[in-house]
Amino acid sequence: MSKVVARSTKNRPLIDAVADLMENLGWQKIIKVDADVVIKLNLNTAEPDKVASANTSPGLVRAVCQVLQTRTKKIKLAEAHAYRNSAEECFATTDIYKIAQEVGAEIVNLSNAPVVSVGNQLLGPLPKVLLDADVFITMPVIKTHALTYFTGSLKNQWGCIPRYDRIALHYYLDDLLVELHKILHPQLSIMDGIIGVEGRGPTNGIPRRLDIILGSTDSVALDATAMRLIGLTPTKCSHIVKAYQNGLGKFHENDIIVDSDIKTNWAPFVEAHLDWAVDWMNRLTRFRWYRKYLLEVDWIFYPTKILINLLRKIGIVR
Repeated sequence: MSKVVARSTKNRPLIDAVADLMENLGWQKIIKVDADVVIKLNLNTAEPDKVASANTSPGLVRAVCQVLQTRTKKIKLAEAHAYRNSAEECFATTDIYKIAQEVGAEIVNLSNAPVVSVGNQLLGPLPKVLLDADVFITMPVIKTHALTYFTGSLKNQWGCIPRYDRIALHYYLDDLLVELHKILHPQLSIMDGIIGVEGRGPTNGIPRRLDIILGSTDSVALDATAMRLIGLTPTKCSHIVKAYQNGLGKFHENDIIVDSDIKTNWAPFVEAHLDWAVDWMNRLTRFRWYRKYLLEVDWIFYPTKILINLLRKIGIVR
C-alpha cells in the first residue's frame, strides 16, 4: 500500500499545514541530518498574470524549506530554462531569489549545470546535481494539460531535461516521462493545490483556488489520487498508466491509503481539450525547421497564437 496525505491550507498558517503533511509522510526518515536536498520547482512561466496559478507557490516553497532546515541546510531550488522564458526570469517573477535568501537555499539553473549521460540517447544527458543529491523532492502544481491530460509529480520532471527546447521531444513525451521517473525517482513529492489550473493548462487555462496541498513518497499514487480528488479520470493520463505498468508506483484506489482532512465540495476540473492546433503543433515540434523558423520567431508565433485563440472562440479550431 502507498500513502497519500492531503491537507487543507484554509484558515491555518501554511507552515502548520506543511509540517503536518510532512510529519505524516515520515519525512525525517527520508531526509537524514545534513542531507544534500534538491527541490525541483514547477516554474512554468514568467508572465506575471499567470505566475500565481501556473508556478509553485512561493509561500509553499518557503514553508517546505523551513521544515527541511530543522535537519539540513543543504537545500537547492532547481529549475531549467523554458521555451520562451529563462529560468532566471521565472525565479525572479516567482520570488524564488528572495525566498532562497531568506532560508539560505541555493538556486540552481539546471540548463547551466554540468550534465552526465544516463544511457538514453533520446533523453540526452541530465544535470549531475540531480543524480548526486541525497534526496530529490519534486514540487508540482495541480494542473490540466492538453497533451498529457494532467500534469503533476511525474510531468514536473520534464523540466529536469536541461535543453530549453524540450518541446522537440514532445512527440515521445509519455515514454520519456516514464524513463525520467525511473532515473530520478523522487523520494518525496509535495503537490501545490493552493491555486491550480483547469481547462487549457498548464499555463493558458483557468486559475482554480482549492487551498490544498498533497504529498507522498509514491509519485504515481499521488498523481492518480490528485486526479480523482479534482474529478479527473486517471486512466486518461497515459504516462501515469505506463508508469504503473512499469512497476513505478501504485495506481488503483484500493492500493492507496489516503490520509485527508479535505472536504471536496467543489465541481470537477474542466479537462484540457486537445484541439487540432495543439495536436499538429505537437506533431511538428520534432522537426528542427518548424521550431527554428516558426515557433522561435516571435513575430510569427505571437500573431499566430492570437489568430488560433480567435478561431477557438468562434468554433473553427476545436
